[in-house]
Amino acid sequence: MVVEVINTGTELLLGEILNTNFQYLSKALNEKGFDVLYQTTVGDNEQRLCSTIKIALSRADIVVTTGGLGPTRGDITKEIVAAVLERPLELHQPTLDKITRFFTNRGIKMPENNVKQAMIPQGAFVLQNDAGTAPGLVLEAEGKIVVMLPGPPNEMKHVCMEKMLPFLERHFEQQGIIHSKVLRLRGIGESSVAEKLDDIIMSQTNPTIAIYARQGEIIIRITAKGSNFENAEALIAEMETKVKARLKSNIYGADNDSLAVKLGGKLAGTGSTIAFAESCTGGLASSMLTDVPGSSGYLLGSVVSYSNMAKVKVLGVSEESLKDYGAVSEQVACEMAAGVRNLFDTTYGIGITGIAGPGGGSEEKPVGLVYMAIASEKETVCQKYKFAGSRTENKLRSVLAAFSLALDKFKEEI
Repeated sequence: MVVEVINTGTELLLGEILNTNFQYLSKALNEKGFDVLYQTTVGDNEQRLCSTIKIALSRADIVVTTGGLGPTRGDITKEIVAAVLERPLELHQPTLDKITRFFTNRGIKMPENNVKQAMIPQGAFVLQNDAGTAPGLVLEAEGKIVVMLPGPPNEMKHVCMEKMLPFLERHFEQQGIIHSKVLRLRGIGESSVAEKLDDIIMSQTNPTIAIYARQGEIIIRITAKGSNFENAEALIAEMETKVKARLKSNIYGADNDSLAVKLGGKLAGTGSTIAFAESCTGGLASSMLTDVPGSSGYLLGSVVSYSNMAKVKVLGVSEESLKDYGAVSEQVACEMAAGVRNLFDTTYGIGITGIAGPGGGSEEKPVGLVYMAIASEKETVCQKYKFAGSRTENKLRSVLAAFSLALDKFKEEI
């Protein structure tokens, strides 16, 4: 069954509110085997909403709307759907009684405009909303189904899980399930991944492969539709084997793994410890690693050595190196890594120094240039990177590259 989700509200179009409702609904519906193929966001405008609903009904079997069921004049979704399907609005006394109790139990007189929420299109099935006052509604017409859900996320989620999904599962035959697995990669670009998997992607049917560049790393999503979870898992496993045969050295984890989690696991598993000396990343590496539970067992400390003074006085970087090579250099990164390792007496020390931007660059040392070094008992090694993003993106990519560098060090020494 093809599904279209329509999110209503001018505030969504203005960017004032993040549209988390669609993300939640899409995931919930796909997991039940319903194919969410379209998503539209439309403001609180009668003409545009009417047109949007008509278009959705022309191409989808199930149309799910969110928002516009409240008591104000701007809440028009129910009225427009009723008009499109030519269903007059009628008072639904059980809903009015429930709304009245909602206010009475709170010692508040119910405003008259809340009666509007108890008016429902003729023939609609009511999805009771125990998290708020506006009920969800279902209308069937000419083989199509329109589901109207409240807009507040907590109410939408409640009505979706407790009422809408059970209704759809009862109404339709078993849809099967849609299941996905994410593979996470490091040390390779999006275009290179696409090139290595091109023939697989061109011949794909079920499962399908999608490649994304997201938050400084590359992910591959393998999605399968199966009669049940086990069937979908088997389809994914077969495709995963093909992908790993070509990209095994770049795949570091799956699903909710992260480089921070992977590095933390390696450190904890070997009894190793680490410390960071951060300049351009401003403590982001330490922050991301401490997001991992149990990190106190291996992250012994960090220094945000943003100034040259901090590099010299705290980490022991030589003034000669700063003068001869500059703060953004291989020499200084190495001294930062060795200095922070000595300071906290850790197994590894990582030094990061660079130019995050947007200013501060030069022809010789452009914005995005980052040096990161890792020091161990055996040696200190350094890598040079050139990132091309915003200040925030360059900082994040620098941290992920530092984590990746540390993981490579484990491969060499353990």
